[in-house]
Amino acid sequence: MQNVSLWALGAGIASVASLWGGHRYRPLRALHRSSAMVVGAFVLVHLAGHVAGIFGLAMHQAVLDVLRTVYRQPVLEGLLLGCALFQGSSGLVLLWRGRGQRVGRVAWLQAWSGGYLALFLLVHVGAVLWGRAQGLDTNFHFAAAGLHVPPWQWFFAPYYFLAVLAFWAHVGCAAYWNVPTRHRTVALGAMLAIGMAMAGVLVAWLAGAVIAVEIPARYLGSYPS
Repeated sequence: MQNVSLWALGAGIASVASLWGGHRYRPLRALHRSSAMVVGAFVLVHLAGHVAGIFGLAMHQAVLDVLRTVYRQPVLEGLLLGCALFQGSSGLVLLWRGRGQRVGRVAWLQAWSGGYLALFLLVHVGAVLWGRAQGLDTNFHFAAAGLHVPPWQWFFAPYYFLAVLAFWAHVGCAAYWNVPTRHRTVALGAMLAIGMAMAGVLVAWLAGAVIAVEIPARYLGSYPS
């Protein structure tokens, strides 16, 4: 797995670097959209597994175990890691190169939600790889630990909330530009409403406000209190 991860990291960085030039800006955007399909599909499945956890940690773990048998296949996992790293790094490049060219609130919402998602992807993937290198199961307890060690909850609550909201906002902006004009506002509003609701519920779930949780000490030890 370590070799696959290193290969994915190198492939993601090399892909962005090879398309950095201004005259190749359009291919970078096209590849960014293509990788978004792969990453977006995984994120939706990932969020569905979290939503299942509202019915109990046993349910969440059962869904997670089933999903892992698929996405932890070495080739598929390498593809997902490569796409996630490419998506995050190319998103930051596009955000920077598009400065001064955006007009309207939707264009800015798309840019800033994409920028936050890019940073989140890079940080979150790095954290997961670090956790696995430490021998930790990157399950619910790994994700939730930061919300159970004061004062880290003041960082992780908005960190997760904004990540979920930014995902749905970015999807909503994509829908906005690709549906008939009369449906644009409804499409974007619906995605934002879903994002707000899901973000609130998932942060509450991780914080132990939906079901009582106890985080093992080996996860809490990563956060100095």
